[in-house]
Amino acid sequence: MKEINVAKVTVNMGAGKNEELLQRGLKLLQNMTPLQPVKTYTKKRIPGWGLRPGLAIGAKVTVRDKARAFLLRLLEAKGKVISPDNFDGQGNFSFGIPEYIDIPGLEYDPELKIMGMEVAVTLERPGYRVKRRKIRPGKIGKHHQITKDEAIHFVQDLGVTVQ
Repeated sequence: MKEINVAKVTVNMGAGKNEELLQRGLKLLQNMTPLQPVKTYTKKRIPGWGLRPGLAIGAKVTVRDKARAFLLRLLEAKGKVISPDNFDGQGNFSFGIPEYIDIPGLEYDPELKIMGMEVAVTLERPGYRVKRRKIRPGKIGKHHQITKDEAIHFVQDLGVTVQ
């Protein structure tokens, strides 16, 4: 029950108000994964940035099946090096990829140009369903939660250097 697994990998791309950049981001996420990406929308009004509620400003895709293999591909784009500051207190971590052409298996597409993305990885142990279930959800005990040190050790077992 103490084994740590990759629950999901979420890839996010921000486009701002630029609709053409958003369409390129959706196409890139579609090429990376077999899943259909979704648009992300603003919830707040920020007049200084020209944002209003309901405006599409980004795209994301969440990979759950074969998330570990997908994560390994994305970590290779990062040179298999991550900073300890990328980990949070619950054992999750995130990192950015400045250029998609660094990801193995993706070729440069002149139509897409150069784009970057953010990757968020959620780690879980068996039994975490207790907190997500609909009927009688419960809390995860403090000894079963994933700490930052355990997450770092898990990532190092994947062959990633944490420095």
